[in-house]
Amino acid sequence: MLLSYRNLTVSFGGPKLLDNAALTIDKRERICLLGRNGEGKSTLLRIINGQIEADKGELEAIPGLRIGKLDQEVPTDLKGTVFEVVADGLGQAARTIAEYHHLLHELGEHPDDSGIADRLDAIQHELDQTDGWALEHKVENILQRTELDGDQPFADLSGGNKRRALLARALIAEPHILLLDEPTNHLDMPGIRWLEEFLRKANIALLFVSHDRAFIQRVGNKILDLDRGQLTRWECDYDTYLERKAELLAGEAKQQAVFDKKLAEEEVWIRKGIQARRTRNEGRVRALKKMREERAQRRNLQGKSKLDLVDAQASGRKVVTIKNISYSWDSELLIRDFSTTIWRGDKIGIVGLNGSGKTTLLNLILKKLEPQSGSVTHGTKLEVAYFDQHRAQLDEKLSVAENVHPAGEMVTINGKPRHILSYLQDFLFTPQTSRSPITKLSGGERARLLLARLFLQPANVLVLDEPTNDLDIETVELLEERLLEYSGTLLLVSHDRSFLDNVVTSTIALEGDGVIEEYVGGCEAWLRKEDAKEAAPAATQPATDHAPPSPPSPAPKRKLSNKERETLKILPGKIKKMETELADLSEKMASAEYYQDPASDLTGDAKRLESLETKILEAYETLDALS
Repeated sequence: MLLSYRNLTVSFGGPKLLDNAALTIDKRERICLLGRNGEGKSTLLRIINGQIEADKGELEAIPGLRIGKLDQEVPTDLKGTVFEVVADGLGQAARTIAEYHHLLHELGEHPDDSGIADRLDAIQHELDQTDGWALEHKVENILQRTELDGDQPFADLSGGNKRRALLARALIAEPHILLLDEPTNHLDMPGIRWLEEFLRKANIALLFVSHDRAFIQRVGNKILDLDRGQLTRWECDYDTYLERKAELLAGEAKQQAVFDKKLAEEEVWIRKGIQARRTRNEGRVRALKKMREERAQRRNLQGKSKLDLVDAQASGRKVVTIKNISYSWDSELLIRDFSTTIWRGDKIGIVGLNGSGKTTLLNLILKKLEPQSGSVTHGTKLEVAYFDQHRAQLDEKLSVAENVHPAGEMVTINGKPRHILSYLQDFLFTPQTSRSPITKLSGGERARLLLARLFLQPANVLVLDEPTNDLDIETVELLEERLLEYSGTLLLVSHDRSFLDNVVTSTIALEGDGVIEEYVGGCEAWLRKEDAKEAAPAATQPATDHAPPSPPSPAPKRKLSNKERETLKILPGKIKKMETELADLSEKMASAEYYQDPASDLTGDAKRLESLETKILEAYETLDALS
């Protein structure tokens, strides 16, 4: 046993986040802490780390217990090289080592500066006297294990590598227990899988919070469930926990139903039964009072979020046409000669390494950026709703309700008016929270708030950039269900493998150096290809005297008939003519004057519009086949 808490109690004015809870962490356990947003998971981690104090609780721990912690957010005030940031985890003892490395760099840039050389000699002598070189070796060792370049400025790292450097800083002091709060946020998929393998091999105890179900299943060997102030320990993996928890909740619901029925019967007895008797059964009265107290203290399971998308008119069959686009940023080629067509109802995942250009590709598709070559063409009747991963759409000066609907207290959902406070309760915001400033919200609550704002917009194209970050698992699963039911077009950037595999029908992968490939289904095919790339150098066979096998002969191509050649020749012009007619008709039907003119043939024009869309789609399919 490394650490044990008994009777742990914490409250911040409302319901108790921890109510006489118990917690034990043993050596080499990898415990996943689960619970809804706002249940108190991050609070529990801060208590264990000594950042805040519990209202009550008895702590028992081994002498000299060391705890490391990796927070959700990357600090913005860290300066210096990766070596200096990591070494800072050793405290004052390592700052001399960090200064030594800093002076070495300065001496390399100013070799004739005697002041730097003298200071370097003095520090070197100090390290010789205090055995400081052992600390340097420790820092170099952890940098090697985490595959980091110690000489690189911390500020120049990608978001994923910054988190890797902070993990190294947490590990440098050789903690007995490592606390991780949403460790996969802002990591790309290769980074997440590296972290999985690293943690599985680490000889330390883990307590981590995560919404990434694939990560939980691969890393966690125990589950700690925080529900209504109580901590319940499950000695199993995540999938088994889900089955057992569902059985537990079903049993709890049955017990409560029996209890409530009995209480209702006793309430009838106390009101009516004693009228026919002169004396009361005092024991039965006392039992009733005890049942009332027990019912008053019961904390019911919090209701589920209700994520209902607002219906919008259907877009045209062809949503976006991308032809040979290329885009570079700071002389780095992100996208090279990429072409694709997005059709109505497509659910497309966009994946790639951090910095590969996923958000850039989204902005090109939405025409927020202009490609440096090629073209992006939108179809008709597009209504786009966009979820921003940086939460930039939220105004810190406004309340929760004002951020969702600043224009008044009533919102319209599928043509029906609703009060904003009632609407926000669907997203688990109480009326009191809805009137409060958003500065009090957790990361998960901010994500739910942005979803509440997004789902007020009628949209036939949903664009979601990392929507699952900070959400609890239950809300992620509910969002999955709604997206599967959604009849419009979805563009989804995410690093959550389970979420992608469950939702998308195809995947666009940015593979570096401007190369973009498309895959059917979720991200598994792309990940298998990435694994094959990594395995390829190790699998390379030494050269032999045998001649290399000849490449397979290409399949013979069938010659086009005269009629097909003529069709191929005239089809582009025919498509252009139909697209022009479609655009003109759409513009005509979009004007107010069209509906005021009694001569307008609304039914006939609508049928013509649908017919043109179908014929254009068929023409493009024929053109592709003949080409």
